[in-house]
Amino acid sequence: MAFPGGRMQPDDSSPRAAAERETLEETGIDLARHGRFRARLSDLITRHHSRWRPMIVTPYVYEWSGPQTMTLNHEVENTVWVPMDYLAASENQGTLTWSTPLGALHLPCCRYQGYCIWGLSYSMLQELLKQSK
Repeated sequence: MAFPGGRMQPDDSSPRAAAERETLEETGIDLARHGRFRARLSDLITRHHSRWRPMIVTPYVYEWSGPQTMTLNHEVENTVWVPMDYLAASENQGTLTWSTPLGALHLPCCRYQGYCIWGLSYSMLQELLKQSK
């Protein structure tokens, strides 16, 4: 489970423009038309699963006032709208056990209707929820 994302293209004027373009391409959500920019969260450093080079993820937050219907591309299987109150409630927080060659990791997560939000997506949400208080 993840947010829309991707790499900047030569035609993108900024990382924020790239985020808007990627969101439109992947979900049909037109942030430039129906979104209201709210915040830029902290950069997160990670790596692409098949590469060793680090990758910087720059999350942008928008308030959505358009239709909830979407046009998904080949990268997206499904979409889920999760209420912010649900994400913030302590009773909805848990852990995900991830097995590694060195042993099990118990990672923080939020579960919603059979979905599990964890990793970078969970980190982004936690920062957003702290800012929203």
